[in-house]
Amino acid sequence: MRTALFAAMLLVFTVSASMDGLGIGVIAGNPTGLTLKKWLGATSALDLAAAWSLDENESFHIHADYLLHHFGLVGLDPGDGRLPLYYGIGGRLVILDRDNQGPGEEDDDDFRLGVRIPLGAAYLFEEAPVEIFLEVVPVVDLVPDTDLDMDAALGARIYL
Repeated sequence: MRTALFAAMLLVFTVSASMDGLGIGVIAGNPTGLTLKKWLGATSALDLAAAWSLDENESFHIHADYLLHHFGLVGLDPGDGRLPLYYGIGGRLVILDRDNQGPGEEDDDDFRLGVRIPLGAAYLFEEAPVEIFLEVVPVVDLVPDTDLDMDAALGARIYL
């Protein structure tokens, strides 16, 4: 099921968007997986990920965020690249892996649905179509219960 969900997300995103301004990469942290970023304009982008959380509650994680980037807040020497700070809003779906439950454990709350508020910094290299980024993301889960969570990731993308 995990592979099918990621394949569907990848297919829909790449077919519906031109390849110009599309970055494909990896994220490491909580969760860890694959990421896509599509620039929508000079300062806005759509970020998608399909990832796995390998903590005590193993789960498959899908998120989509709308991001706004602020260039020029951190000064760099000309020719060194760009370092925008960004923030945004999005959503996430977490599907919990209940195959590893012990006897007597309840099989409820198989998924979580929440709102993400990503905050981060990205470095866009001047001479290569590569981006590295670091983000922290407060998450408010709304379904099945209201709960506060935190995601964090370090990642890299290459642009096509």
